[in-house]
Amino acid sequence: MDALPTRALFAPEFIPLDGADARLHRQCFDAVAADDLLRRLHLETDWRQEHLHMFGRDIAVPRLVAWHGDVGYRYSGIDHPPRPWTPLLTSIKTRAEAVAGTVFNGVLLNLYRDGRDCMGWHSDDEAELGSRPIIASVSLGAARRFQFRRRDDYRNRHEVVLEAASILVMAGDTQARWQHRLPRSGARTATDHGPRINLTFRFMVASDKRTPVLSGTRYDAGKNGDVMCLGAPRDE
Repeated sequence: MDALPTRALFAPEFIPLDGADARLHRQCFDAVAADDLLRRLHLETDWRQEHLHMFGRDIAVPRLVAWHGDVGYRYSGIDHPPRPWTPLLTSIKTRAEAVAGTVFNGVLLNLYRDGRDCMGWHSDDEAELGSRPIIASVSLGAARRFQFRRRDDYRNRHEVVLEAASILVMAGDTQARWQHRLPRSGARTATDHGPRINLTFRFMVASDKRTPVLSGTRYDAGKNGDVMCLGAPRDE
């Protein structure tokens, strides 16, 4: 993998979120390396289509996922036994750790196949992450909008665009004070977006070493049932 650009480490773009520590590092990989990572992860990852039982029926989650790490992970009632680190994931983890200035022991991979795939409002605030977790989110592929909203004032929002080869670091009180989501693209552009792969690195602390699977992120359904961004299904 290419050498880490100095700009990525020393010139982050700080996102203006009150009471939070969120910063965006662009061009953490060169363009050729980023394209190769997208291609290899797309082909080599054992992607999983999850379903949630909601509103009296099973609904396909609008993205594909995979979990790799030292421990398992459970969120939204779904168990993810730990899959081993691959050399490719280890190399990306090393880059994310250098940018974030910490170590990680797990990664959730999300494959957004096009602009119809999405993620609903949530905070990564489970107890196993600690009170002030550090999350490093690596983006590859199509650029997508990424939104924040204040947990005690949903009208207070901020939006950034996550481009390929960028790493978004969320630390401090970001999860305690803010929610985030990756919304669907507009109806006219949904299928125009190519695939995007997002890797969210975190450090999980098992509260009971006898329990290999940890509980996970809580999602906010809101008034319109936008839990996990399931308000409108994909047209497969």
